[in-house]
Amino acid sequence: MNKKGILRILGIVLVLVLSIGLDRVTKIYVREHIHISDNIFVIKNFFTILHAENTGAFLSLGDSLQNPWKFILLSLLPLLALAFGVFYVMLKPSIGKLTTTGIVLVIAGGAGNLYDRMLYGSVTDFMHMNFGIFQTGVFNVADVSIMIGMGLILLESWQKDRKAKKEQGTPDTETLAA
Repeated sequence: MNKKGILRILGIVLVLVLSIGLDRVTKIYVREHIHISDNIFVIKNFFTILHAENTGAFLSLGDSLQNPWKFILLSLLPLLALAFGVFYVMLKPSIGKLTTTGIVLVIAGGAGNLYDRMLYGSVTDFMHMNFGIFQTGVFNVADVSIMIGMGLILLESWQKDRKAKKEQGTPDTETLAA
């Protein structure tokens, strides 16, 4: 393997370790120090820290499922998807840097939440934001990692699409709007 390939794999591992590590540290802290009924207002009426245990997936979806369906949908399928993602990102050095980083962040976030679900039977969530006209569900660092990862994937896809349109001489919607 050449130097570029080794640096790429080291970068992937570094992003995985940092993202999963930050997720673990924050969840352990919340589990050990914040009672389930506590609300800590970090930024009044906007950002709150609280302790919630989510036995479902995103926004508690699947919470009421019975085994074996709950295990299959919330543990087994995500585990297979994460394994596929790891192999894909390792074996496809041709994908762009933003997409690679995005996939790795999604894998790290998924792994962090899956670890909680398999070890504790629930995922520790602890952040909530209120934007006035809408508010988030309660989420954690792994969820943030997943969202940033998806954002990076979409950004690179948009950049590639825009570049391809310019090369073809096709005006994009921004040019038409101006």
